[in-house]
Amino acid sequence: MSIALATTWEDRLTDLGNVPTARVRSEPAPGAATVEDVVRLRNSERRLYELVDGTLVEKAMGWQESFLAGILLQWLNNFLDQHRIGVATGPDGMTRLFGDTVRAPDLAFVAWERMPGGRIPKEPVPDLVPNFVIEVLSAGNTYGEMSRKRREYFHAGVELLWMVDHRSRTVTVFRTPLDATVVTEGHNLDGGNVLPGWKVDIADLFSRLESNADTQ
Repeated sequence: MSIALATTWEDRLTDLGNVPTARVRSEPAPGAATVEDVVRLRNSERRLYELVDGTLVEKAMGWQESFLAGILLQWLNNFLDQHRIGVATGPDGMTRLFGDTVRAPDLAFVAWERMPGGRIPKEPVPDLVPNFVIEVLSAGNTYGEMSRKRREYFHAGVELLWMVDHRSRTVTVFRTPLDATVVTEGHNLDGGNVLPGWKVDIADLFSRLESNADTQ
C-alpha cells in the first residue's frame, strides 16, 4: 500500500512498517513532505528524518547504537586510508535512493565509481546509492520498518547490508533482500567483493560496550 493511497492513520503506519506514532511527523502532512523539508529540519531543529512516501519518519537512535556505529566508521575509514577505493559516511550522510525516498544509514560506503564525476557531492542529500550500508538496530526500530528499508536498499542498488544487533550480539549479513546469514561472536566479518580485505572481529566490536576507564 502506498502512503498516498492510505485512507487511515493506521494504514499509513502499517505502510511505513508499524513505526511508533511518535516518530512520524505530522507537519508537513504525511504524503506531502519533500527532500527540502528533510534538509530544513536537520538544519533548524537538528533532528534527523528519513523521507518515505512523502512522510517524515524520525530516525530511531540510541547512545550505544551511535557508539558502535562510530567504531565501525572509524575502522572503515582506517581501512580506506590505506585502500582509496571510496568514502564512508555516518547517519548525517543522507542519500536519496530513488524518487523521493531518503534514507540515513548508520554507516555507508560509496565507491568512487558511483560518485558523479568521481567527486564528493556538494548537495546535502545527493542522488547517490551506496555500495554497502550498515544499520545498527535500536529499540525503536520495528521488524516491518527494517524489512522495508532492506528491500529499498537492494532495489536501489546496494550490494551488501549488515544489520548489527548489540542486544543479541549478532550481525545479520544480507547480499540480497532474502539472503541472510546471522554471524555471532567468535567470528570475523569481511567486506566480500564490495570491500575486499576489510575485516571486523564481532567479539571485539561488542566488547567495546563493556569498556571502562579501568580497562584502558
